[in-house]
Amino acid sequence: MSVVAGIVLGFIVWFLMRYLVAGIYTVDQNERAVKTIFGRAERLTDAAIDDPYAEYLRPEERERYRYPQVVVIPPGGPYFKWPWERIYKVSVATQTMNMALDLENPMANQGGTKLEAVTKDQLNIALEGQIRYRVYERNLYAYLWGVKNPIVHVMGYFISILRERIANFEAPQRAITTETAPMEGNMVASVSINDLRKNLRDLNELMDRECLSAAARYGIQFDASLITSIDAPPEVESALAAINTAYNQVSSDISLAQASADQKIVQSKHAVEIETLKAQAEVEPLMALAKQLGDLKRIGGPQALGHTCATSV
Repeated sequence: MSVVAGIVLGFIVWFLMRYLVAGIYTVDQNERAVKTIFGRAERLTDAAIDDPYAEYLRPEERERYRYPQVVVIPPGGPYFKWPWERIYKVSVATQTMNMALDLENPMANQGGTKLEAVTKDQLNIALEGQIRYRVYERNLYAYLWGVKNPIVHVMGYFISILRERIANFEAPQRAITTETAPMEGNMVASVSINDLRKNLRDLNELMDRECLSAAARYGIQFDASLITSIDAPPEVESALAAINTAYNQVSSDISLAQASADQKIVQSKHAVEIETLKAQAEVEPLMALAKQLGDLKRIGGPQALGHTCATSV
């Protein structure tokens, strides 16, 4: 009996340690957890998520990315789970990643340091920058079970959009006034890499807007994308420098010509004003004399003018 009792006692201790004590868990402050029961996530409702980020999906995509809402276990504890339950913990802290990093092939993109792209004038460029992202708490189902490796899909989605935008990027059109029209008409043709470098902020903001749907697609939300530099091949940099130098020289010459023309216009206006004042000074005595003669004629009649003329003779 003692052997049987020992076996039973050992089984009880093993069961308590294996399924009861080991079933206690906690969730850290930067984590969220989801519980599955027999492999099925505990859900709030069977309906799809009603989230503002779903509005950024195209109409044909809303049914494809129709994910249910799951019960999210907040930070704290201790919590308890049964042996047939499983806990999936996810970090919701903001993370930073080099945009050139290929998680499936670390040697790609020059060892994950520079991302290659082609501009609209067929110039190969290398991009450097980072993206900040975090797991979207309201769509954990998509992150955990939507795709096998969400961050790989998100990076591929981001890079494909970035390359497409760079290939079709055009600098914002500025309003041309009558004063600047002559200058704009003589400007040299713009170069795509110069447009990209001058409008990095616009490009970053464009990427932020384009990636808003990632939260509804993959459960990952972009906080920001920051492109820090755009490099051209070494053999192209000298040509770009020459183009920029010529552009600056043309702009300088146009500015000087415009300033000289404006100065001449001002001088011409002053000359016209001076001549006008001279003419007015010569005309005013004649106008005064005519007024006096008119007054004499009105008071004394036509004979007064004849008498006045005779007296004068």
